[in-house]
Amino acid sequence: MSGSKYGKYIVSERRFDSRDAALPPGTDPESVTNTRSHRKLLGLDDLVLKGASYTEAVWMWTGGDDVYPEIAEPASHAHEYDETLGFFGTDFEDPYELNGEIEFWIEDEKFLLTRSCLIFIPRGTYHCPLVIRRVERPIFHFSGGPGGAYVQEVADK
Repeated sequence: MSGSKYGKYIVSERRFDSRDAALPPGTDPESVTNTRSHRKLLGLDDLVLKGASYTEAVWMWTGGDDVYPEIAEPASHAHEYDETLGFFGTDFEDPYELNGEIEFWIEDEKFLLTRSCLIFIPRGTYHCPLVIRRVERPIFHFSGGPGGAYVQEVADK
């Protein structure tokens, strides 16, 4: 799309983003985002494309007891912006069935997600941990918010 006026707004390959930048020095982002359980497909934010809001898309792969449960996001945290999370099953005969189980916390309340869903997290609301309990068919997950970068305030323990 060279020479295109708007082609720069189409991101179709994995790029270094604010979540990668927040990893400890020397950590290869692929070692964290491309594992036996999941793969971050794409991320978008101000670091990837100036002015863009934070968005990321992840595939969760099928696996057995040797893969799950996995703690995908261990720390309870909040953001200075609203956040939307989505978890979608891939059974075209029953797209609302997650074909897996995800444990997700909002403040001090635990939820076991077994259906495709959208979750709205108001700014300042502590959420997580996120534990992938089982995945019988691939699950598509995304998150996003109006912040230009993924920044979290970890809860005091």
